[in-house]
Formats: sequence, structure tokens, C-alpha cells
Amino acid sequence: MSVNEESGAIVFIVDDDASVRDSLRWLIESVQLPVRCFATAQEFLDGYKSQQTGCVVLDVRMPGLSGLDLQEELQQQNFVLPVIIITGHADVPMAVRAFKSGVFDFIEKPFNDQHLIDRIQQAIEKSRSQKVSIQRRQDARDRLQKLSSREKQVLDCIVAGCSNKTMARELDISVKTIETHRANLMSKMEAGSVSELVRIALLAERGTE
Repeated sequence: MSVNEESGAIVFIVDDDASVRDSLRWLIESVQLPVRCFATAQEFLDGYKSQQTGCVVLDVRMPGLSGLDLQEELQQQNFVLPVIIITGHADVPMAVRAFKSGVFDFIEKPFNDQHLIDRIQQAIEKSRSQKVSIQRRQDARDRLQKLSSREKQVLDCIVAGCSNKTMARELDISVKTIETHRANLMSKMEAGSVSELVRIALLAERGTE
């Protein structure tokens, strides 16, 4: 079993031309990457699970939803699967729309096989990285949910850089009580230091580390 199969990364091919799907499948599977093929964008949307990692390789011109329509739909649904568009009918407005909608790459036919494989590998690594980031953010939010309303107030003050005395005065409680809340915060947020506590809090609130 390949590393990609063990990690669950899949290359999704979306193209209404069966011969193109078969050609791309052969190329991608030649480097031990798992592949799933779909004839339409809607068929892909119906079969894709948001937790899957990998990338999408698709054509622009397809019946129903076009490749660009699919990319924009993925954006709207907050799917983080990188998209590589392959087309033999490129023009500047199309390329601009593609990159504005967040495509990973826009490749014109005829293309170099090795270049496509390289970009697919890079897209998969991006997908894995995004999945890890999403999991970290969710873990941080889960920890934040453990806090009481008072502990959240203390946490907000810590993030703002307030001293214990300042927090005690603003929250109208004793310094000793503040110290107790801080200790509880460190435990519930699973933080080994104040800097780590702040990092987790920012990750939970803003999605940034």
C-alpha cells in the first residue's frame, strides 16, 4: 500500500470525456496515487465527503456545472480540496476567474505529464496541511468550550496583556481568585505556558496561530 493510500489522499478526476478520464487515471495511478473518476461536477459533489484529502483534477467545459462552477461551489461549501483545472480552451478572463475563485493551478493542454504529476503531489500536500490546520482549530475550539463564562473573561484579559491586578480590578474580584482562574484555564486549555495559552485562544477565536 502506498503512502497516499495509507493517509487517505485521493485524486478526483472530473471530466465528461471518458477517454480523458481513462488517460488521466492511467497517468496518475502510474505514480501510485489512488484515483476516483466522475463524469460530471454534480456526480462528484454527490460522492465527495468533506473530510477526504487529496485534490481535484477537472475540465472547464462540462455539461451542467462547469469546472469553474464546481470550484466556486467548493469554495461556498468551505471544502478545502485543492483544484487543478485542465483545459484546451483557455483565455485570459477564464484564467482570471479561476485564480480569483481559488484554484490551485490552471493548466493548458497540451501539458507535460511530469508537470501535472508534480502539481498534483503539491496539491495533496496542501490538502493534508489544511486538514491538520482545521483539526487544530477545532481542537482549540473544543477546549474553549470547556471554560466557564468567568474563565473566558479572564482569558480575554490575558490575551489583551492585562496583569493580575488589572484583571482583578476590571472584573471586581480578588487577585487570588484571578490566580485560581488562570490555573484552571491552563488546565482546561491544556497549555504549558501563557504564550501557548494565548496561541490556542487566538486559534480558537480567529483561526490563526
